Amino acid sequence: MNSLRRLFAIMQKEFRQLKRDRVSFAMILMIPLIQLTIFGYAINTDVRNLRAAVSDESRSEFSRDLIAMVRQTQVVNIIGFASGPRELEQGIKEGRISVGVVIPADYARRVARGEERPAQLLVDGSDPIVGNAAAQLAQLQLPPGKSLAGSRTAERDERFQSAASVIAMATVQYPLHPITAFEIRLDYNPERISAISIVPGLLGVILTMTMVLFTAVAIVRERERGTLEMLITTPVKTFELMVGKIVPCIGVGLVQITIILGLGVLLFRVPIRGSLVDLYLAGLAFVVANLTMGLLNSTFAKNQFQAMQLTFFFFLPSILLSGFMFPFDGMPQAAQWLGELLPLTHFNRMSRGILLRGATLAEVGRDLWPLAAFFCVMMTAVMLRFRKRLD
Repeated sequence: MNSLRRLFAIMQKEFRQLKRDRVSFAMILMIPLIQLTIFGYAINTDVRNLRAAVSDESRSEFSRDLIAMVRQTQVVNIIGFASGPRELEQGIKEGRISVGVVIPADYARRVARGEERPAQLLVDGSDPIVGNAAAQLAQLQLPPGKSLAGSRTAERDERFQSAASVIAMATVQYPLHPITAFEIRLDYNPERISAISIVPGLLGVILTMTMVLFTAVAIVRERERGTLEMLITTPVKTFELMVGKIVPCIGVGLVQITIILGLGVLLFRVPIRGSLVDLYLAGLAFVVANLTMGLLNSTFAKNQFQAMQLTFFFFLPSILLSGFMFPFDGMPQAAQWLGELLPLTHFNRMSRGILLRGATLAEVGRDLWPLAAFFCVMMTAVMLRFRKRLD
């Protein structure tokens, strides 16, 4: 009985301590909730609504019929039209679209003759999951024997100029056998080597984990050792203290970028098609944004263990909602809105664009502004929280 009383006393003390530890108590409730929500709602392995654009040089009933069939698959979401294949290639390079649909000027003639794959798909191969989804779209077949009587194909197709051709094409129909609609061209990773696509994403994932953890633990360690209060009594201002904590970690982040890139090229033959200067500038903005998140975590954590818990709390949504593991376009709209708030989402786009697609920082620079906004918001919150806790 005495042993049971002592055991009950210890258990009661632990429950009370857990109840008073608000950060740990919140983690116990929020981590399962976030995991269940993300995996059950936001993560979708059945990829849909990939951003796509169409270059319709045929401008015929046949081409409009094909575009309608592509829309019905829901694999892609056609967000616009391009003047030609070059514009589609530029859109893929800049990351604005993932798939380009090319319908040539003689598409109607090819279909009437029963030629296989009369149209073409341009696919961003820097994401293997996008390539696999587009491969399913490439198997789309045109329905056999479908009549297009009264078609305006001949009027709009430049290949048919004579009156005899117009009369001949006035009542055309699809061939009696099914036709595979698309030939697929996988750009930037035609061999579909997973490491080539994963390493640029891992660059951001590793930096997110280390940068947020480093700064959070660094501030908490100062508080545990009693040296932080000593710094506050000096003439050093709060902003100067925060910047002084960030700058050395920036150097650590740049060193990590160099190590990851070197190993990626050496071990996995990852191509570097863009400028390393552009990549380091994008990495610099990303590292600074993550460091401010680490500083904010440090204002909530009372010890290093809580700092690690809060880092995991931020790291889990970042890795799942940033497009690293699952295509960003395939997520529900609400999950995409949340993903747009995460720095890793924007750095993934820039790193893959620069490394794999050879894009310049100017072409992918639209993702720098969210990082700048994230830095400003987080730094403001850090200044308010830090001043509030130590005054």
